[in-house]
Amino acid sequence: MRKALVVGIDDYASCPLHGCCNDAESMKRVLAKNGNGSLNFAVKIENNVKTKGKLKTLIKECFSGDAAVALFYYSGHGHIDSVGGYLVTPDFSEDDYGVSLQDVLTIANESKCKDKIIILDSCYSGALGSISTIGQNTALIGEGVTILTASRLTETSMEINGHGVFTTLLLEALDGGAADVTGHISVGGIYAYIDKALGPWEQRPVFKTNVTRFTSLRDIVPQVDISIIRKIGEYFKTENEKIKLDPSFEPTNSPEDNHQLIEPFANADNTKIFSDLQKLEGIGLVTPVGTEHMYYAAMESKSCELTSIGKHYWRLVIGERI
Repeated sequence: MRKALVVGIDDYASCPLHGCCNDAESMKRVLAKNGNGSLNFAVKIENNVKTKGKLKTLIKECFSGDAAVALFYYSGHGHIDSVGGYLVTPDFSEDDYGVSLQDVLTIANESKCKDKIIILDSCYSGALGSISTIGQNTALIGEGVTILTASRLTETSMEINGHGVFTTLLLEALDGGAADVTGHISVGGIYAYIDKALGPWEQRPVFKTNVTRFTSLRDIVPQVDISIIRKIGEYFKTENEKIKLDPSFEPTNSPEDNHQLIEPFANADNTKIFSDLQKLEGIGLVTPVGTEHMYYAAMESKSCELTSIGKHYWRLVIGERI
């Protein structure tokens, strides 16, 4: 079971926001289903939560039970003082701003769920997972907990055009921008996507984790079917092998086509393999040797080989990990 609590708060009496509920609605949409339409997270959305007590109760419910994955997403005001950071609720006061980040982390750390993921789009959210002790920051992240925040503990988070800058990139990543070649989207991939998109002078995302493996938050239909990706272990006997090509691999090199032909002519078995190799080239796993295009590699009887990332996926295929 995979469950997600999505919270957006715009309705602050003295300092309203305008994009947080929009962010929450968009997150609900993208988390609820995978790219092929299959069910993903059971999403509970709670917008404009009025009180600290209510928000804390919702967070406890999110991380209760023994779900395979429990995810908490928050978009709203954040605050930090000498004591620590807070998710600000509309009932805040000068002495009590809302749910403390330490409470959020404690709830996640004590959860029996296998993977606990916390995603915060709020100012100073990078304080989550750290405390100030003798002038140093010490991480307090329990096993299975992953944290992704919009900004560092000293930074604010921006809104543009009715959405948070961080959540806009987060949604792009979940829609496929952060997918690997097999279509899996992990928190690590999402962080890398957002990190590259934000410049050095902008708010910087923070990623902290204590896991032994990354869980896919969402799957999309890969550009190349997984069955073809698995064939790299069949086509390449070793990760450093070069496949020798010749004109028989190129389907247009056929007597049925009216242009200059080169022997050996197109062979059905070879053209099928070549089609797969071209698809693998398209996602960066295979590259021609001695020429820029696979077509010329075949017509000039050259070869092709695995790229560095192709060798990585070759090892995954051989190890039966995909």
